[in-house]
Amino acid sequence: MISEPELVGGVEFEAPEVLADTPPPRPPRARRPWSWALGGAVLASAVWGGGLYAHGQQEEPGPDPGGYPSKVAPCPAAKLKALGGILGTRVREGVGPEVDEPSLYRTSCEITFGSEEAGYGVSVEYTLHKVTDPGPEFAALAKEHDLVTPIDGLGEAAFFDDRGGGGGELRVLDGQAEIGLTVSYQYSTDENGKPFGDSGPPDLSGIDVPMTQDLLALMAALKK
Repeated sequence: MISEPELVGGVEFEAPEVLADTPPPRPPRARRPWSWALGGAVLASAVWGGGLYAHGQQEEPGPDPGGYPSKVAPCPAAKLKALGGILGTRVREGVGPEVDEPSLYRTSCEITFGSEEAGYGVSVEYTLHKVTDPGPEFAALAKEHDLVTPIDGLGEAAFFDDRGGGGGELRVLDGQAEIGLTVSYQYSTDENGKPFGDSGPPDLSGIDVPMTQDLLALMAALKK
């Protein structure tokens, strides 16, 4: 008969583990190493994009005006001393319409010499091109207005026409500035339509010389 083995030395077996209903908590999950890199890349992209946008918002510098003002009072600037010595006393003046835009500034002045009944009208026009270069079109536009005689030593380019000896028109281009000077005979009539004064229209041939002198003086005055 086989009997159960006797326990020798009193060795006890450990109690078996008891399975709990709730599993133990997991250790903290390590953050993926590329997640912060992705977040940093997105942030850097946003910052770079914002910087690019801000840079794109900056206005490009315009062309150098060469000392010419963006706004001017044309009548006080135009002394016209050489023309005054020929045409007589300066009796009246008035400012024409003004254009003041980001790309262009234009103003003009109308001056009367002699007398209001039978005198001379002088028109001064000043244009500053703030964005585009007027050089390539200047000669073509002067030709369109029958200004075909070049005048040397006046700005970058200058053209003149004597209007048949009864006046004159001179236009000059100097950098971004375009300046025009026009001289014409003006007269008023009485109730019978007869012009005041009996001398008739004057001979203004050679008027280009005092016009050139006055335009040089005007250019210097505008640059101050």
